[in-house]
Amino acid sequence: MGQSHRSQKVADRIKVVVAQLLEGKIKDPRLGFVTITDARVTGDLQHASIFYTVLGDEEQRSATAAALESAKGVIRASVGRELGMRITPSIDFFLDALPESAVALESLLETVHERDAEVLALRANATYAGDADPYKAPRVKEETLDN
Repeated sequence: MGQSHRSQKVADRIKVVVAQLLEGKIKDPRLGFVTITDARVTGDLQHASIFYTVLGDEEQRSATAAALESAKGVIRASVGRELGMRITPSIDFFLDALPESAVALESLLETVHERDAEVLALRANATYAGDADPYKAPRVKEETLDN
């Protein structure tokens, strides 16, 4: 079942609030160049999953994950204040695999283009295995003159 309109609006607002917090209020030196890619909220609005990407190597990713984990309380309090809801959703951060998926997809597309080029090269020098037209031609009725 898809998300309700309200939970989608709450998720979008959480995404914006968290991005603004990371840009301005959270001053952890371990926090790398992080981008909030998506936020999802359960149907009862009690749990939020926030997806992020980090520009850099594995060390920067782990440092950013630790910084987000330590700032989770501040982020949750600010989200609760901004949303103005009765219950503030609990927050979990997940590293988004989007960049790795994009690299893998680009690699697959490159392989496909290379194989297409090979097939095109083989096709240029190909000859028919039999006749050029392997289908039988329809019989032409001969007209007989009975006059």
